[in-house]
Amino acid sequence: MVALLVLLLSGCGTGGENLAAGETAIDDTSTGTSRAATSAVLDFTSETVDGDAFDASTLAGKPTVFWFWAPWCPTCRAQISGVGELAENYGDEVNVVGVGSLDEQAAIEGFAAEVSTDVTLLADPDGAVWRQFGVTAQSTYLVLDETGTEQASGYLDDAELAALVEDLVG
Repeated sequence: MVALLVLLLSGCGTGGENLAAGETAIDDTSTGTSRAATSAVLDFTSETVDGDAFDASTLAGKPTVFWFWAPWCPTCRAQISGVGELAENYGDEVNVVGVGSLDEQAAIEGFAAEVSTDVTLLADPDGAVWRQFGVTAQSTYLVLDETGTEQASGYLDDAELAALVEDLVG
């Protein structure tokens, strides 16, 4: 069963013949396999905390850091300065997107008011963006390279996140 799942997830080949439209094959030399890096991961729309429309496809072509937070989360609150510094230092080279959820719109907006304006902030009170990426807990980062391939996900401290982004923009 595990082998079947691995085959299905890997596309059963390395030549790109099983890739969907918009995907490109990325060779993973560490495992000798090929995997799909797709713009489909950035195929969603949302709304910023200011009420503006947001199209994630505008993030394509640059590394992207998604920060999933909740207004009542003390760890998320402690991450505000680190995320702000990251956006200020790498804003021209890296997309930094905060996605607030797990609370009402007003609470999300209140928290967002404390975050650097260099961070793109999405209001996700119904959790649609969180579900898009399979996020189940606040204080989660998802780091994508410029092709949309996941480089890291989960909790990262400020130093780990900064080092990862530095490697991506190298």
